[in-house]
Amino acid sequence: MEFRLLGTVAIGTENGDVPLGPAKRRSLLAALLLRPNYSLSVEQLTAALWDYEPPLHARGVIQGHVSKLRTLLTAAGAETFGVELITRSAGYVLRMPETLLDAYRFEELVTLAREQRAPADAVAMYQEALSLWQGPALADAYPSPPLQAAAHALEELRLASVEQLACGYARLGEHARAAAVLRAEAVAHPLRESLSVALMEALRRAGRRSEALDWFHRTRRLLADELGVDPGRELADAYAVALCGGEGREGDMTAEATAGDMTKAAATVQASGPVTTTQASPPATSMQAPSPAPVPAAVPHTSGPDLLPRAPRGFHGRVAELAALSRAAAGEAPVCLVTGPAGVGKTALVLHWAHHGRAGFPDGLLYADLRGFGDTGEPALIEVLREFLLALGVSLHRIPESANGAAALFRSFAADRQLLVVLDNARDSEQVRPLLPGGLRCVTVVTSRHRLPGLIVTDAARPVPVDVLGPEDSTALLAGVLGTERVLAEPVAARQLAELCGGLPLALRVAAARLAQRPAWSLGAMTAELSDETRRLSLLDVEDTGVRAALRLTLQQLPGHVSHQFAHLGRHPGTHVDRYTAAALAGTDPAAAESALERLAVAHLVTETAPGRWTLHDLVRLYARGLDAGPDALKRVLDLYIATAIAAMAAAEPGNEDCFPLPADFLPPAAVREFGDRSAAVAWYAAERDDLTLAVAAARTAGLHDRTWRIVLTLWPLIVWRVRDGWVPLLETGLEAARAVADQHGESRVLNVLGWVLIEEGRIAEALTHLSIASALASRAGDPCAEANALIVLAMAQAALGGPDEAARSCERAVELARKADDRTTERLALQHLARHQVDAGQWRSALDTATEALAAGDRSGTADVPRMLLLMVKGEALLGLGDEAEGIRQLDLAAREAESSGYEDGEVRALAALLRVSADEGFRARYDAALGRLTARP
Repeated sequence: MEFRLLGTVAIGTENGDVPLGPAKRRSLLAALLLRPNYSLSVEQLTAALWDYEPPLHARGVIQGHVSKLRTLLTAAGAETFGVELITRSAGYVLRMPETLLDAYRFEELVTLAREQRAPADAVAMYQEALSLWQGPALADAYPSPPLQAAAHALEELRLASVEQLACGYARLGEHARAAAVLRAEAVAHPLRESLSVALMEALRRAGRRSEALDWFHRTRRLLADELGVDPGRELADAYAVALCGGEGREGDMTAEATAGDMTKAAATVQASGPVTTTQASPPATSMQAPSPAPVPAAVPHTSGPDLLPRAPRGFHGRVAELAALSRAAAGEAPVCLVTGPAGVGKTALVLHWAHHGRAGFPDGLLYADLRGFGDTGEPALIEVLREFLLALGVSLHRIPESANGAAALFRSFAADRQLLVVLDNARDSEQVRPLLPGGLRCVTVVTSRHRLPGLIVTDAARPVPVDVLGPEDSTALLAGVLGTERVLAEPVAARQLAELCGGLPLALRVAAARLAQRPAWSLGAMTAELSDETRRLSLLDVEDTGVRAALRLTLQQLPGHVSHQFAHLGRHPGTHVDRYTAAALAGTDPAAAESALERLAVAHLVTETAPGRWTLHDLVRLYARGLDAGPDALKRVLDLYIATAIAAMAAAEPGNEDCFPLPADFLPPAAVREFGDRSAAVAWYAAERDDLTLAVAAARTAGLHDRTWRIVLTLWPLIVWRVRDGWVPLLETGLEAARAVADQHGESRVLNVLGWVLIEEGRIAEALTHLSIASALASRAGDPCAEANALIVLAMAQAALGGPDEAARSCERAVELARKADDRTTERLALQHLARHQVDAGQWRSALDTATEALAAGDRSGTADVPRMLLLMVKGEALLGLGDEAEGIRQLDLAAREAESSGYEDGEVRALAALLRVSADEGFRARYDAALGRLTARP
């Protein structure tokens, strides 16, 4: 099964394309495919299917198309491929393996192509990526602003990719090919100056200077006739070079020209067809491994010694890593440093490459296992040197007894030879240096679980990092052990098995070995066994080999404080840690935690995914979870989240009261992140949203209910900014927790937020029930601030049911309660909502006076926040109602700009929509389209 966006929106099966029906259904599918595995609300889908004024029955139309699409997917056997269209909260999710989507495969291939250093490899990958395009993206989808924006983004990526394809041709000296593809694209985009610049350069270098000059004059005339402008500087410069630079030569494209001139090209097309015989990567169900083109063909060894262990069987993938090793063998670097976590297949990679490349080392292939991470102890240096020298023909009595003397003799013998030296499982740089041959024609390949930066500094070692396998190579590895037929019989289970093994070759081989011993077992049965996290690591052990053993050996090489930190990382409920969360988990300070994390990263036990943020491989996390970390690690990190979120709330919404008192047994962290301004707080919420949600689940599972509801409430600034993101289940978890500990204060606050979210989702009756309880609880508890907040939200529900007067009375009561408690922030919030209800009732003068009063109260504090933006909107609408159009538009424009600068996307869209109702300004329309695109594209 295949899903296509790069051309006509389609679902392809082995029996042909699924008949999708009307354009709206294709548009719905397109919107879901653009955000696979993410929940899209009805509002987001409405924006994708209609322009600015959808019909009143839009929700029903969407539901009908969803129902029909589910029927079509079921009939096409989508479930077999792990595809399912499900309803979640107030929206829909198309759950699917992203590898089934052509746009995903296109972006993956483009990313791989960018990482290729060999021009031929990059060209082949760009060609394969561009071959996926069958026409303009989303060709037959409804041209709504969100879908048009997505199609434009895909087209821009296509153009950039074709540009790089032309760049690759140029680096290969194939300037005529570059010119051919650029000409086709330049004809399609005649006013795009960057294309003309690139085409002129390619024509000049292909020796066709007159054509380059003709193209300049053609473009100059078009610019003058169509746009009334002269050529830009880059186009003029290209003309000057073509006019004065003479005829081009094949192969004269320097690195500087490639990075400069050709990068300015806007796009090329795949019109010229393939230039190599490299085949496209197979689908996930194919067991054919990519051909490692950079590796020389294997030939028999003829003269020197060969100490290599046997070549690994069932080797798959690793094209980029094999290419890097081959470049080193060609003289690019004398020492290659192959690094990666335990079980990732470093040794297999090197031995596969060495066996296939033995022809490049006629004087011998030497190998030593330095056992830097084993239980048996490391070999003595003199023992390794003695084995090398004996293999090179040195008689035993000539080998010095000292390690220094033997190392000197080894360097002497290697000086004029063309040797490959493989030093496997090195612990550190000191262990490696005496074994380096030093000859100009020798290549040394070192493998290690550590990064060995010292070797990079002193010996110019070239790092070749090795990561886990992708889905296709993982599946191919399984097939290499189990047989292609057995894996093809259960393609979905094979992919799930690869995912549960985390793409780690060692884990995949152990799982495959278990299945090979049990021919009657299905892959699905093994997948079900591995899905149990409590048993997964034990199932990935066979005799003395397995993931746990490999990780244990890595960990035992580290200092005690680093091992201590690692053990506590297993108690982290989220996916990423920083110096603060690591410190809270281990009961240390952030500086010590960061130092330990850096040591763990060197040992490939954690991965730094962004500056200051680390993550663990799933199997490594399971191993850490099984270590002894003490009883309070989880509580410490939950309390850190609470403390940090309180600091973030203070920065994001200054002047607001604290949502809650701290738990009675709160464990204060050693240090809490500081937020210099609102943008820093917003960035933290965006980065930590998923981990905060996971922290709620972990607190609930551990029975820490007093933490559960508090962490839920700390998310309220994010809930305000992204109210339609499906928060109801999380808030219901917080409500359940507050009730579990009989905390009426917490229950009232959670009910208040929950009621507001339900109103935004159109579930007014449910909201009224919750808000009435919230108001009563706060009143009984003698908490006027909580009661005022509940009344404010209750007023929203009353207004939604057509009672603006009743809503206004609730807000007026909320103002009284806030003033009684001397809570200026809540008072201002109540005034803001009162003004909104007055506008909705057409009471323009009262609304303007109320909004002005509330804005003045806010202006005294000097803060710009969400209530201020909403008040500016109310003020603008009230002025419009009073006939002051110019000032009304100015206030709405100000509200939109402040919302945009603060990242409040919902508010920006609302303000711009209000502007479009009274103004035909194209600038407002463009800003609305951009804001709506950002809103619908966010996860």
